[in-house]
Amino acid sequence: MRKLVVTENCTVDGVIEMTGGWFDPLSTKVDQSDIVAATAEHRAAADALLVGRQTFEDFRGFWPQQTDDPTGVSTYLNSVRKYVVSSTLAEPDWQNSTVLSGPLVDEVRSLKAEQGKDIVATGSIRLVRALIAADLVDEYRLFVYPVVVGGGTRLFGSAGIGLTLLEARPFVSGAVLLRYAPEHR
Repeated sequence: MRKLVVTENCTVDGVIEMTGGWFDPLSTKVDQSDIVAATAEHRAAADALLVGRQTFEDFRGFWPQQTDDPTGVSTYLNSVRKYVVSSTLAEPDWQNSTVLSGPLVDEVRSLKAEQGKDIVATGSIRLVRALIAADLVDEYRLFVYPVVVGGGTRLFGSAGIGLTLLEARPFVSGAVLLRYAPEHR
């Protein structure tokens, strides 16, 4: 069975909203080569991306136009199999994209049952929270940036779950990758 991995960028105080520009994946101001290498490892372990409609549209409107992307994200997103959870999107208009409009739990369980590598969900807070509530997440990869914003949307909201630390990897920039599995897995 494939793993469903939630990958999010967040602040020290747990905010995942990009309001205020605290996270810029194409920034050249700070050495991010170690973060780029870590995300390349994660991309190599995954062959599917699961997102909600808004994140999909944001990605579709930005990443395909990035021709000078040193992170490799643009190339990956243009080629990876993308699954968009939406009841209203008819034509995804981005190569390798499929709209999932059936019951979320059934659709995701079906994807997890297929042969393949990891399925990564990112952004898409409503979707990710629904995946958490349905106990479908196998791993969390949190890139925690050394910023406190004081307010905004947090990943877990009011959900209470126990986590087991799998890895803590610091980066030159001060960011840290924290990998967790739900306690019961």
